[in-house]
Amino acid sequence: MLMTVLAVYGGACAGPVARPPEALRMDTGFIQEYAETWGFTAGQPTGMAVTPGGDAVLFLRSGPRDVIRNLYEIDTATGEVRGLARAADILASGEEPLSDEEKARRERMREVGRGFTWFKLSEDGGKVLTGLGGRLYVINRADGRVLPLRESAAGPAMDAKFSPDGRYVSCVRGHDVYVIDLSTLEERAVTVGGTEDVSHGVAEFVAQEEMHRHTGYWWSGDSQWIAFEECDQREVETLYIADARNPEQPPRGWRYPRAGRTNATVRLGVVPIKWEGTEPPAPRWLDWDRERYPYLAAVHWGKDAPLTFYVQSRDQRAAVLFRADPTSGELTELLKETDSAWINIVPDMPRWLAGGREFLWMSERSGEWELELRDRDGRLKRVYRPGEARLYGVSTVHSESREVVIFGAIDPTETHLYRISLDSGEVAKLTDGAGSHEGKFARDGGVWVHKESLIDGTVRHTVRGRDSRAMFEVPSVAIDPPHAVNLELTRVEADGRSYHAVIIRPREFDRSRKYPVILYVYGGPGHPVVTASARAYLRQQWFADLGFIVVSVDGRGTPRRGRAWERATAWNLINLPLEDQVAALAALGRRYREMDLSRVGTYGWSFGGYFAAMAACRRPDMFHAAVAGAPMIDWEDYDTHYTERYMGLPQENPEGYRVCSVLTYASQLQRPLLLIHGTTDDNVYFVHTLKMAEALFRAGRPHDVLVLAGFTHMVPEPEVSMRLYERIARYFMTHLMEHRPMAAATAASN
Repeated sequence: MLMTVLAVYGGACAGPVARPPEALRMDTGFIQEYAETWGFTAGQPTGMAVTPGGDAVLFLRSGPRDVIRNLYEIDTATGEVRGLARAADILASGEEPLSDEEKARRERMREVGRGFTWFKLSEDGGKVLTGLGGRLYVINRADGRVLPLRESAAGPAMDAKFSPDGRYVSCVRGHDVYVIDLSTLEERAVTVGGTEDVSHGVAEFVAQEEMHRHTGYWWSGDSQWIAFEECDQREVETLYIADARNPEQPPRGWRYPRAGRTNATVRLGVVPIKWEGTEPPAPRWLDWDRERYPYLAAVHWGKDAPLTFYVQSRDQRAAVLFRADPTSGELTELLKETDSAWINIVPDMPRWLAGGREFLWMSERSGEWELELRDRDGRLKRVYRPGEARLYGVSTVHSESREVVIFGAIDPTETHLYRISLDSGEVAKLTDGAGSHEGKFARDGGVWVHKESLIDGTVRHTVRGRDSRAMFEVPSVAIDPPHAVNLELTRVEADGRSYHAVIIRPREFDRSRKYPVILYVYGGPGHPVVTASARAYLRQQWFADLGFIVVSVDGRGTPRRGRAWERATAWNLINLPLEDQVAALAALGRRYREMDLSRVGTYGWSFGGYFAAMAACRRPDMFHAAVAGAPMIDWEDYDTHYTERYMGLPQENPEGYRVCSVLTYASQLQRPLLLIHGTTDDNVYFVHTLKMAEALFRAGRPHDVLVLAGFTHMVPEPEVSMRLYERIARYFMTHLMEHRPMAAATAASN
């Protein structure tokens, strides 16, 4: 359900006179199909896993116009596809029930699918673990038999895993960790006493949202022990979210640590899965300087891996990797990272090699990401880089052959796969073609699935051999987009810097015309938007075909350009990004005369929404209309781990927080601004947009607000998604199209 609030509170707004709605007709056929196919991704295979021996590839797939996924298997010898499990066959009652906790967990993982949204293979590849509606199922691959695990009065199951030996399944129920013996189906709690305030086995909010750690417990390699996080949130502020459409329902409280305020207190314990008596023994708590390093950033345990965990200081400028003896609790410091700005966490590090005598580690202490080989005690043995390419991350490690597959590229708009020998250092590039490439590999690397999304619009999943020879494609039932994207990737020089940019022109582009420009922006840390993948720009092409040129630029603060480029925005998240976008737009306008820089709009979501709101307030000379979706308005209302990483604590950087708050500039707004926000957003809370609307009202500045009633930070519902982008397009058509009398805007501002 949508509610539109037109806020016109007095005061002149420097913008063109709006045209009556009947004059703003548009073809919404494409954006409707885009929404109903989830961006033409519904029906594509996803969640790929290759069996350890490479005999099969398992994947999830929905229909072409839904996100209800079923589980399939493809034989790598014959290419034959068979269904392993259908959600509808198991959910005889129909709708899949989801607890509030599971909904929140999926929100953190940006998961919009239903049916089977996950599965896990046993270590030998013979069994598959999956779940529906909080109930777990084990599927025998050999005969397809589905074994339902018992439901429990303790609550629905979350975060389920096989033990390394495949004899047990673990999960979190309520606020404790449980283990199920698959031979007897008996289940018992291995932690006790967990509550909503002091939970066991559940990652806290900032771990899930900002550290990308979505689990709170870990198996030992011998399947005899479990390490778990205890999360004490009693001192964390509670923020309440009410459903205004159903006022009879009480608000739901969520623990949310705002910048500068109290975080959850976490510690790491170890418990056995077997014991004498009825109650589990007390955990062995691992004792590190939790006051100096309060963040538990990553934990790794399992086959061939000793228990290791990575902790981070509150200011995120120091971090330590420890190896732990789970029986004695003794800790060994393996390495320490420091950075004068902040340390980026790599969640899947370290990667231990066979035998647990060496591990791989990623560090950017040299100014560029490098892959390090270290011995069991942390001593550096060798450093690897993929030739001239930049390292982005590790795809897989083949311990027996002592090879690692990494992803990276020379051009930051692309992603490629490279195989590196840990002994010789030899590098072999596995992928070709401008675009984004990913891989899922069998244990020995002999078979792998190659996902590619290319600049020509191609998207496919190909099963390949070690030599990268194509064997066959994993079948998709997705609908293909009805047309290609008219894009140009380029680089532009401005103020002594080179920026990567993408330009989307109308498919029926007329070079003799001048077009209004829309800047689609993110502009913040961790997320580049300029990519050599045409599928990333289908929605932008729709905007372009309405009569715009759409542009995106990656400025300072974005990754894949080295440490100095990324850390340039430390302590101030807006000044340099805003400067870069304006400089790059001006340079593009000088190069491409078809761009009319007297009619520029900008829109984005989340940090992009923040940027759009700032652009409208601070740079009316460049931006003539803006749409801000789910914007962070005041950084003191956003979470600790993200905000303090880039801005420091509010107590230490009060001027930075003032300069970076959109509220500081609300009274300066001269351009049309549309604020959009979901009322139940538990990431960027609705309070951000409410505060901005109030500040604009008090300052007498007209603005528009679109309320997405009952929606969170994501807007996955097709009808609402379609209407949302139709609304954004009409906003820009109203305020930027060339038939608007621009002289009136100038007069209004004087």
